[in-house]
Amino acid sequence: MKKLVFLLLGIGFIAACSSGGSDDEATTKPDSFNRTALLTNWADNIIIPSYEGYQQQIVALENAATAFTNMPTDATLAAVRIAWLDAYKAYQYVAIYNFGKADEIHLVSSSNTYPTDAAGIESNISTGTYNLSLLSQYVKQGFPAVDYLLNGLGTDDTMLLSFYTTSASATKYKKYLNDVIAKLKENNAIVLNDWKTGYRDAYVKNSGTSVTSAVSTTTNAFVKNFEKDIRTGKVGFPAGKFSNGTKFPEKVEAFYKNDVSKILLNTALQASRDFFNGKQYKSETVGASLKSFLEYVKAERDGQLLGTTIDKQYDAIFSSNSALSDSFSNQVTTDNSKMLMAYDVMQKQVIYTKLDMTQALNITIDYVDGDGD
Repeated sequence: MKKLVFLLLGIGFIAACSSGGSDDEATTKPDSFNRTALLTNWADNIIIPSYEGYQQQIVALENAATAFTNMPTDATLAAVRIAWLDAYKAYQYVAIYNFGKADEIHLVSSSNTYPTDAAGIESNISTGTYNLSLLSQYVKQGFPAVDYLLNGLGTDDTMLLSFYTTSASATKYKKYLNDVIAKLKENNAIVLNDWKTGYRDAYVKNSGTSVTSAVSTTTNAFVKNFEKDIRTGKVGFPAGKFSNGTKFPEKVEAFYKNDVSKILLNTALQASRDFFNGKQYKSETVGASLKSFLEYVKAERDGQLLGTTIDKQYDAIFSSNSALSDSFSNQVTTDNSKMLMAYDVMQKQVIYTKLDMTQALNITIDYVDGDGD
């Protein structure tokens, strides 16, 4: 069946890029689209501002963590938890752009590998010896590690606070929390600085049509983020989609807080939708985008503009997600059918973007897919 889909897509390529009108309309080619304008909007109005916004939230988190570790109280704990979630949501807006310096320093892997290794974190705290730059340490840092340190120590807040006050290792727990947050800040600062000191110009100039062009690289990152990080990581894995039905309630995002997984999922989806539509970061202004690129080549699916189909599918996804519990651990355990339904609705978007969109725009998918479409 998969081979048949590709065959039909190949045969229907010209029709998919045409509105069904005149021959002149049907000859519009992706190569003639103003890719420089597209890349400029992406870089200047979406990507760089997203990294800047994320950095601001990390600094706020760092300040809240400093206040908490200086004086661990119910109030400072509540404040640092809020700052953690705000920064976690801001991270969803940069997770899409896992290329260039971000890919080089493994920003995504070091920031959001979950489930976190709680035993490994405790070992690091106990020994006081760790190098957070090592690949082996990615599962012991990032937002999931902060989640454990702020929400996973003990059975209630009184017990959790004792780890930072009366525990013999209180100083070590404070240091580890601050070190993990400092690493988040350091990594994002490296990427943001790279964008601002040369990479941005090289990115915009790389406006060709090869597999290494900026449009191809960015589109691949966008599609991969949706398929692998959002659909698979946030929903598919915990729901048992890739484990013969075996469910993993402990593999949800923000497991220890346990009531914000849907918030993080929907935030990531909104970031994805905004990028697809060319919506500027924290603005209602829309510029050149994948959607406008699809409109330029008159790509269609089932008689409707493909860009419109993709945008409407985001509505369907949010509608499906509205039925989910705030706690994905609870959702998986009590009624996993709703998680599987949410996955299936997102899977349609994978087909629309990874297959239909890239075919219409003549973009090659360059990452390995191990689970099929």
